[in-house]
Amino acid sequence: MSAEPDHTTDVIPEWKREEVESIGSLIDDYQSVGIVNIAGIPSKQLQAMRRDLHGSAELRVSRNTLIERAIANSDRGFDELSDLVAGQVGIIATDDNPFGLYKKLEDSKTPAPINAGEVTPNDIVIPEGDTGIDPGPFVGELQQVGANARIDGGSIKVLEDSHVLDEGDEVSQQLSGVLSELGIEPKEVGLDLRGVYSEGVFFEPDELAIDVEEYRADVQSAVAAGRNLSINAGHPTAQTADALVSKASNEARSLGLFAAIESPAIADDLVAKADAQLRALAAVIDDEEALPEELRGVEPAPSTESDSSSDSDDASDDDASADAEDDTDDDDEEDGAEGLGAMFG
Repeated sequence: MSAEPDHTTDVIPEWKREEVESIGSLIDDYQSVGIVNIAGIPSKQLQAMRRDLHGSAELRVSRNTLIERAIANSDRGFDELSDLVAGQVGIIATDDNPFGLYKKLEDSKTPAPINAGEVTPNDIVIPEGDTGIDPGPFVGELQQVGANARIDGGSIKVLEDSHVLDEGDEVSQQLSGVLSELGIEPKEVGLDLRGVYSEGVFFEPDELAIDVEEYRADVQSAVAAGRNLSINAGHPTAQTADALVSKASNEARSLGLFAAIESPAIADDLVAKADAQLRALAAVIDDEEALPEELRGVEPAPSTESDSSSDSDDASDDDASADAEDDTDDDDEEDGAEGLGAMFG
């Protein structure tokens, strides 16, 4: 009697189907979807992070195979996210923009002790100062890990900032114990964003790690430069119309003073200019007998605003631009800040 081949049927448990559908809903319902690394985060701390994100983002931890299947089933084209599903990860979704999400996750990180066998994410330095620990074997442990320490005044002191481990090196059992005794927490614990999709664009972490204040200053500088270009080129816009009118008014006034055009608007300035010129002329005439009595011994009149404006047409352009800029700088900064707030969350 010949043996018949075994027939097996792969049956996907119902709970797995429901989990994939639940993750799929998470992917489809939010604007931004990313993958975060959760390795090394204690369960209690992870739950606290989940609570802190409530209302702004949703964190879902599941089996990697189920996360990958949910991503593959989605029609939003998040294929690059599947490449990030490795190790201990979770999927995070939010209606916030990627920059705001990244900043929120970075701000939520907290210092934590480092264990033996872990790779340090940065250089470890034991700072100079009094450790507050009574004299004993601990001074030898400090010296063995590379710290410049000795007993002084009834306690153990570190005499200078001591670099004891380079970034990327493995932490020894002895160094881990020393750091724990000193209360030094050289690493940060939190959700590390590996990548995020938002509105069809994939962002890596280094693209999101920007200095918001520096970016804000760059935007404000660009706005000011564009506005000055518009004014100096005589190109009217809703933002520069008032400034252009003010600039034109100043230029017209300067022209009227220079050409001595009689106008009620500049009559007082014309009289002041003529008086200044007369006094200057009288001051250089040596023969006082040739001068009317009221002009004898007079000093030249101080320069007036009208004189300076008529003597330097080029300066008037810069002054007008500066005056106009003062009028609307506050509006520009408020608009810029409002836009950046929306961008970075």
